[in-house]
Amino acid sequence: MSKLPVLKPKQVLKKFENLGFIIDRQSGSHLILYNPKTKRRVVIPLHLTDLKKGTLSTILRESGINKEEFIQV
Repeated sequence: MSKLPVLKPKQVLKKFENLGFIIDRQSGSHLILYNPKTKRRVVIPLHLTDLKKGTLSTILRESGINKEEFIQV
């Protein structure tokens, strides 16, 4: 099992867009993405600092994407 990389929120957003998620709406500094195929929503905090690994892990769990698939995109 590979480790999650440390990424900026904009990099995570780009990876989720490549995985089929589209921007649904924005609430303050949090961006809500939606995947029409899986009907899942994901919230990404758009802060200036790197996303913590625990936060990224929770986002992946909510989206239904495994770590290996996320890293390969």
